[in-house]
Amino acid sequence: MGGTFPRGATAIAGLATFGLGECPGWTSLEMAAKAGQLAVADAGLTMREVDGLFICLPDDVLAGLSLAEYLGLSPRFTDCNRTGGSAFMSHVATAATMLAAGYIDTALITYGSNQRSGGGKLSTPVGSNAWEAPYKPLFPASSYALAASRHFHQYGTTRRQLAEVAVAARAWANGNPEAFAQGPLGIDEVLAARMLSSPISVRDCCLVTDGAAAVVMTRIDRARDAPRPPVPVLGAAAATWHNAISQMGDLTTTAAAESGPRAYAMAGIGPGDVDVVELYDAFTINTILFLEDLGFCPKGEGGRFVEDGAIAPGGRLPVNTNGGGLSCCHPGMYGLFAIVEAARQVRGEAANQIPGVDIALAHGNGGALSSQATVILGSAATI
Repeated sequence: MGGTFPRGATAIAGLATFGLGECPGWTSLEMAAKAGQLAVADAGLTMREVDGLFICLPDDVLAGLSLAEYLGLSPRFTDCNRTGGSAFMSHVATAATMLAAGYIDTALITYGSNQRSGGGKLSTPVGSNAWEAPYKPLFPASSYALAASRHFHQYGTTRRQLAEVAVAARAWANGNPEAFAQGPLGIDEVLAARMLSSPISVRDCCLVTDGAAAVVMTRIDRARDAPRPPVPVLGAAAATWHNAISQMGDLTTTAAAESGPRAYAMAGIGPGDVDVVELYDAFTINTILFLEDLGFCPKGEGGRFVEDGAIAPGGRLPVNTNGGGLSCCHPGMYGLFAIVEAARQVRGEAANQIPGVDIALAHGNGGALSSQATVILGSAATI
């Protein structure tokens, strides 16, 4: 049995993004540091007030030590938990618990990656898994293609429905000046795209970009004194069910089916109370799986749920309002950007602002649908 989450006791007081798209000449560490500095300033604080440092970099397993040194900090606590793109939602859970307990006073969660300008790729051959490597899959694309194939077989989901996800993401991106991918994108163009790992085409895949993001968390009483409206953390839960896709028990159900209900229970809400949804859309199948597992539609109905622009601007449910990993940015790991967009929506300052957002959900995914983590943010009116 788990303990009690400190609902509304802590809040995001500052946030920032930096270098989205292409940021040549910057290292991942430098980008994370810059985003951190911007977020601390946004919170009206100084860097020396940061005593909890949470970071996950793509190229430094001791990133907490490196960033502390780079910024001249001596934090009481450093967390380099790395579960892929879900790590940052776990950082929020840890930071909220530690802040509420008085163990730390100011938490900085930051990330940066120069994946695009550094010549990184989205998919590479699997070489580390002895059980999967003989089949020559592309990692991670073939893992997600396997899940999509099973969903197609079991529930009748189609490539056209996957294309609806990509088209919706682009429509949101076209209203966001920060988004890297701009311009028209239609269903037929997605369906005609080059196949990468069937049934996943290149248009079903996230971007490869540079980018950095950061949030600053503190206790709610202190956050109320910040220059911008506080964004209380209502719930945060994580779940890990496997690492390799070959060990996934059910290819159509992810650990979001566990993290989501736990986060809802902490927040005292249900899916119907959520005003805006920010999902980790590394591939179009992700959005469909997570909409199901997080309770926005029944299992197997995700493909039909997204049809006819249902998650695009003007649709029934605003999903990935910044353009997501498919069209806004995806610098190696996207989770923190989903958190930032959710917080911006609550603060009323998003590029594609949804009117009257009181509750926003940000969900992160790591590995091959391996680690799932859900954060629920609220407005001041929710506590």
